[in-house]
Amino acid sequence: MAAARTTNPMLTWTTFAPLAALVALALTWGRDLNTVLVVVVALLLAGSVLASVHHAEVVAHRVGEPFGSLVLAVAVTVIEVALILTLMISGGKDSASLARDTVFAAVMITCNGIVGLSLFVGARRYGLVSFNAEGAGAALATVTMLAALTMVVPTFTTSAPGPVFSGAQLVFAAVASLTLYAMFVSTQTVRHRDFFLPVSDEGELLEDDHAKPPTNREAWTSLGLLLVSLVAVVGLAKVESPAIESGVAAAGLPPSFVGVVIALLVLLPETLAAVRAAGRNRLQISLNLGLGSAMASIGLTIPAITIATIWIDQPLELGLGPTQMVLLALTVVTAVLTVVPGRATRLQGGVHLVLMAAFVFLAIAP
Repeated sequence: MAAARTTNPMLTWTTFAPLAALVALALTWGRDLNTVLVVVVALLLAGSVLASVHHAEVVAHRVGEPFGSLVLAVAVTVIEVALILTLMISGGKDSASLARDTVFAAVMITCNGIVGLSLFVGARRYGLVSFNAEGAGAALATVTMLAALTMVVPTFTTSAPGPVFSGAQLVFAAVASLTLYAMFVSTQTVRHRDFFLPVSDEGELLEDDHAKPPTNREAWTSLGLLLVSLVAVVGLAKVESPAIESGVAAAGLPPSFVGVVIALLVLLPETLAAVRAAGRNRLQISLNLGLGSAMASIGLTIPAITIATIWIDQPLELGLGPTQMVLLALTVVTAVLTVVPGRATRLQGGVHLVLMAAFVFLAIAP
């Protein structure tokens, strides 16, 4: 009798794609790329995105929810912070609003794009999707507070000219952001973990998965490859940014739209993971990813940039403009009305997606 063939988990495309992307990153960093290399880098970037989703799901399956969602959200945000700082250093005074534009784009993409797409996909397949209103509401409240404190308040302060914080105000905002984020993580993972677990239509908690969880070795391997994938995603997005900037300029779009494009690339892993969870009727996981990523984008980015301003001698514009504040207010009101019932249909998903489309359109035509 022939022996059954087994597949070595280390000999799959999800292992080779991020490693190849990392090699390509090392070879192309800081160099001008021709058209062929731009296409090759774009393909490797897409492969790294898909691989990161796979490895995030392996880790999430091993540690269970909501820890799995937290792993991906924090990993992406930490590398996103590194990308912002890199661009700020290389961009000089012209990048004074880069952190604000990137963080605001991340909030709009996560709270409207990821959440809206997940709601629409889940409701289209199951008709009516359920989630834990307590957990989603707590996450939304934290995101709202962080966004208002760090991006709305600076527009109205008077200690420094322009939409900026004074030194003391920036330190306060950074400490408050870290405190809120730490309190939320404690609530999500320790004190009220059940608020962030998937629920059935009757409100009963669901098991994360029925498949056998991966071994510790497989989980640690996937965690390492997840970090490699995320480094490759952000790094290759930076490598591709000159081509993106050229394309944006050739199309006559505002320079700030480059930040939106890069934010979309960086958040692709979480978007794909959230949509796949919604397709399995695990909408709470999708909301954990979407709202958790928005929270991490603010709660970790602002403190990191505050520390970085010690060495980066340039103004830091955090305050939003009128149009951006209106979009943020609409996002908060819409999200509250979506979260409160604990159930949603395709309509709620469609509303968030239209709001996401409005954000992208106004970023193109401000």
